[in-house]
Amino acid sequence: MGMLLIKGIGKLVTGDLSQPILEADAILIEDGLIKKVGKEKDLETADVEKVIDVGGMTVTPGLIDSHCHPVIGDFTPRQRQLDFIASSLHGGVTTVISAGEVHTPGRPRDAAGTKALATLAAKAFANFRPGGVKVLGGGLILEPGLKEEDFAQMAREGVTHVGEIGLGAVKRPQDAAPMVRWAKKYGMVVMMHTGGTSIPGSTTVTAEQVMATDPDVVAHLNGGPTAVPIHEAEKIIGETDYAFEIVHCGNPKVALEIIKIAHQKGAFGRILIGNDAPSGTGVIPLGILRVVNFIASLGGVKAEEAIAMATGNTAKVYRLKRGVIKEGYEADLVVMDAPMGSVGRDALEAIEAGDIPGIAAVLVDGEVQAWVSRNTPPPVRRCKQEER
Repeated sequence: MGMLLIKGIGKLVTGDLSQPILEADAILIEDGLIKKVGKEKDLETADVEKVIDVGGMTVTPGLIDSHCHPVIGDFTPRQRQLDFIASSLHGGVTTVISAGEVHTPGRPRDAAGTKALATLAAKAFANFRPGGVKVLGGGLILEPGLKEEDFAQMAREGVTHVGEIGLGAVKRPQDAAPMVRWAKKYGMVVMMHTGGTSIPGSTTVTAEQVMATDPDVVAHLNGGPTAVPIHEAEKIIGETDYAFEIVHCGNPKVALEIIKIAHQKGAFGRILIGNDAPSGTGVIPLGILRVVNFIASLGGVKAEEAIAMATGNTAKVYRLKRGVIKEGYEADLVVMDAPMGSVGRDALEAIEAGDIPGIAAVLVDGEVQAWVSRNTPPPVRRCKQEER
């Protein structure tokens, strides 16, 4: 792939809450990985083959949608739309995590079938990137009859996580908890539905049930779309160390309450941001950016912190070597700027003002997948590319 230099960076947002902005103006990329981050004058650029000058714009990690319900391919039967994942790339999303392929027509509901579906989805999406987006597919839907050896085999075959507990017939903590222990034993990350019902067959889930099941991720704590009572959310945040999602398709009032509680509890590092689409709310290509804007403009969260919740926080939970601009990590990046007409002078100021930033370029593994986004407002500035 050769070596790429991204230079002229105005603000570099790392995706790491411990140091959300780095004093750097250049990134050196080699073979799809970040080789060096720093000042251009200090980098060794003799072997650079391509240069992208971002002209003072902001560079962030590629956004990670922590909650999606795909089926095989880039089509949603729920909303009968094609290319919805590819469209999210134009909203800055470079990774999507399946919360379970629950909308699959004729979805099997027996142990062998749900195991086969998770394995197929994990393997298919490992080979298929819609629009360049990396999809962590195969969110296992728990069904009765699964045994420990099934989890061991699925882990060997590339299934990395359990989708929302509660979407299948296994709902009660006493039934789910043993499976959760098996999943964790074989390295899987486990998420669990919370709040009110979302689709026929799902159930209302309380904080007590979540804690008895012991997942890694509390899905859509602000509702999917109906939220738990705020005292239930406070219990989960205050009495556990679980990661918890704020999703676009949830309750916006509760989302702001969750932000307040998380701030009081020092729990910003546990917040993940997802779409929870396709859902009854629809397909929202800018959903992750919209949640970032929402909590930064109305929730008092700094823009760079909100971006970390949509990048590095999620990558850490799912053990992905991306989502942070750091040497050795995958070069999934977004170049963004204030949109034309915004009161913000750059992308971060625009976000805090409530404006969707203009995306000027999206890179996956160091390769440009899109230049100016077809979905965001146009950025004030543009990238310049040259070859050496």
